[in-house]
Amino acid sequence: MNTELQFKITLLSPTPGVDFALQKGSGNTYQMIQKQNVSSGDISFLCPVTIKGDRENDASPKLSGPFVQGPADGKFIYIDIGTYAGQTNTIWSRRLKIPLSGITWKMLDQLGSDPKLLLNTQVPGKGKDGGPNCATVKPFDGWHVTV
Repeated sequence: MNTELQFKITLLSPTPGVDFALQKGSGNTYQMIQKQNVSSGDISFLCPVTIKGDRENDASPKLSGPFVQGPADGKFIYIDIGTYAGQTNTIWSRRLKIPLSGITWKMLDQLGSDPKLLLNTQVPGKGKDGGPNCATVKPFDGWHVTV
């Protein structure tokens, strides 16, 4: 199997006035995609992820693509924040790791049955300090198949 599917990441009530962007690529050559800055409410990012692997040999799907980061057993997607998202008038320089854990072949089968469905996760956009949430999302509620 080698298919591209849309994943949706929603940041709930992110810190107002701060830029957030989906990171494409890694190292010093990454791009900031879908940059957003809100005064209130939630923001969402749509991210294509390539599904690889063979359900006969792989317990879980293998995930890859230009937005996917990390080692085979710890894949994630970065949301760049503040200066990492290209914002110059901010004190914030953070990244948020969205884990790609818990994704199953059964979930992918559901997605294949209806093109309107996608994998969705919702994470807090604000940290305990009131600034943008950063590091690896904890607790992480996981991914869910939604419309």
